[in-house]
Amino acid sequence: MKVLLLCLLASSALAWPTFLSDAAGPDLAHRQQDVNTLLDHVTEHIHSGHLKETAEHFDPEADTSIYTDGGKAVHALMADLKDHRMVERHHWFSLFNTRQREEALMLFDVIMHCKTWEAAVNNAAYFREQMNEGEFVYAIYAAVIHADIGKGIVLPPLYEVTPHMFANSEVINKAYTAQMTQTPGKFHMDFTGSKKNPEQRVAYFGEDIGLNVHHVTWHLDFPFWWDDAYGYHLDRKGELFFWAHHQLTVRFDAERLSNHLDLVDELYWDQPIVEGFAPHTTYRNGGEFPSRPDNVNFEDVDGAVRVRDMIIHESRIRDAIAHGYITAADGSHVDIRDEDGIDHLGDIIESSLYSPNAQYYGALHNEAHILLGRQGDPHGKFNLPPGVMEHFETATRDPAFFRLHKYMDNIFKEHKDSLPSYTKEEIEFTGISLEDVHVEGALETFFEKFEFDLGSAVDSADQLTDVEVTASVSRLNHSPFSLKFDVNNNNGAEKHGVVRIFLCPRRDANGIIFSFDEGRWHCIEMDKFWTKLAPGHNMITRDSKDSAVTVPDVPSLKTLIHDTDEAIANGSDLHLEEFDRSCGIPNRLLLPKGTTEGMEFALAVTVTDGDTDAQHDVLEKADAHSHAQCGVHGEKYPDHQPMGFPLDRHIEDERLLLSATNVKYTIVTVKHNDHH
Repeated sequence: MKVLLLCLLASSALAWPTFLSDAAGPDLAHRQQDVNTLLDHVTEHIHSGHLKETAEHFDPEADTSIYTDGGKAVHALMADLKDHRMVERHHWFSLFNTRQREEALMLFDVIMHCKTWEAAVNNAAYFREQMNEGEFVYAIYAAVIHADIGKGIVLPPLYEVTPHMFANSEVINKAYTAQMTQTPGKFHMDFTGSKKNPEQRVAYFGEDIGLNVHHVTWHLDFPFWWDDAYGYHLDRKGELFFWAHHQLTVRFDAERLSNHLDLVDELYWDQPIVEGFAPHTTYRNGGEFPSRPDNVNFEDVDGAVRVRDMIIHESRIRDAIAHGYITAADGSHVDIRDEDGIDHLGDIIESSLYSPNAQYYGALHNEAHILLGRQGDPHGKFNLPPGVMEHFETATRDPAFFRLHKYMDNIFKEHKDSLPSYTKEEIEFTGISLEDVHVEGALETFFEKFEFDLGSAVDSADQLTDVEVTASVSRLNHSPFSLKFDVNNNNGAEKHGVVRIFLCPRRDANGIIFSFDEGRWHCIEMDKFWTKLAPGHNMITRDSKDSAVTVPDVPSLKTLIHDTDEAIANGSDLHLEEFDRSCGIPNRLLLPKGTTEGMEFALAVTVTDGDTDAQHDVLEKADAHSHAQCGVHGEKYPDHQPMGFPLDRHIEDERLLLSATNVKYTIVTVKHNDHH
């Protein structure tokens, strides 16, 4: 998906102060080339080019005038490096490890305080050779995403930069053998587990490398460590935390129903973790990812998380929902029974630095990831590295991830159910009538083969030529389709509309039709877009590839290198606008799998008033896209309505919704083609 890069109100208050003086810096192609070099084979030294010399000879402390903070951040990082306090190279990295996160953010701070691109890239090249690779990659990705100068740069797919986090051990071992024997190879990658495990039926979803990238990138776009002192506020971050993870959960449930499995059950702290998990993945350095057998009881993780604290924090959060307010650190009350309540609730459940009282409400989500990740060795007896739940790249591979987020989701639902139902006036769009919704093209899914590069998984050597080694994996995709909307505007004047599209499973695993109020919580957000409604009849077409929920596949690192080098050689512009964000469900996962005989879904569409959305004029342009689950960098979230509106609240009488002229509800069928 082409993501809208809003140029509105690009004031100094909203942009990184570090790069505002870099107007005469290098063009996009040269900046992209630098990033390609920095992220290629990150476990090795830079082999060639101007950054190789920079890495060897640059002194970050020699000229502190290149920094906006007078070198404060770089002095702190260099002091820790010289004192050997930093984690060594060739060691695992986890964002949930407090010290390792601090080290990665020290480099992030250095880069963000550079006045020019040259200063930033020189520091990046130098510290690439000095710091832990995982910390370096995290800092670079975060800096490119959040820096104003990073706009337009396409970050290479993480599954090619750090392939050990995405590929099975068997495939990695075959790649090593191929490199050593100088024999190119393409190796098929199976999903973990066996047919004896029912969860194997939906492993294609949790282990989808594109979905893994979406999850880790969402947490890079909206990191829990974010401080507004970095330059801008992450608008509605807490609500986006709820909505993005709610959508992951309902999508997983739709895949389960497509494979004749019940909706996922929530986990709880005083009950066993029903499903075990054997990752079949290995750290590049640090051994295998720990396994967890079935029916393990939660134990305290020594020095990190206690089970009873999770229960206490949950109780305090549920008390806040019941009372309708959060108790802030200063004792004041933060009302959560208003339009901002879900945002505050998300802040305390994750929790982020936006939490008004992290000491009291804890960090339910973040500590849960640690608790689940360490259950293979909770007391450190075997000195095992972190589990898959302690990395956003790998977390969705574990079935316990979706049990955890069903548990979180039910807490959010408790809050949503405490709010009053929407009134007729809140649902309707005066003078607007949605006459018909029509699907063009078959709603058909299929599995296809996808190949990605494993070059960074193996070591290079001067004596050996790099051979081509790739992994091939099955992944879900769908045939292209479009939706047509027949809308009448009876107001006599142009109106600004927001078209909201949901796809809702109609039946449970036993074939029983969901009640309307029950089913609305399981709805998948398919799209949301802004459009001008001229007086009279409007026929609107929306292609599946343009969904504001999804993104296309990012080009491979080799493709990025080739296209960038070619643009520089030809003196031409580099156009990669379509791929400048990785946060978003892969477009090929827009539809759930469905069944071979056809699975019924309810297609619910509403056209609501977008006039009060400040950015509607820009959003209505033909080439403009916002992102429903990832927002717009450095800007206010474009939609003034609650995420999921109007299906996010309890519906006492479905007739109120279905009788609205701006709402259409129809039954569609999604079929899976086994013989594509």
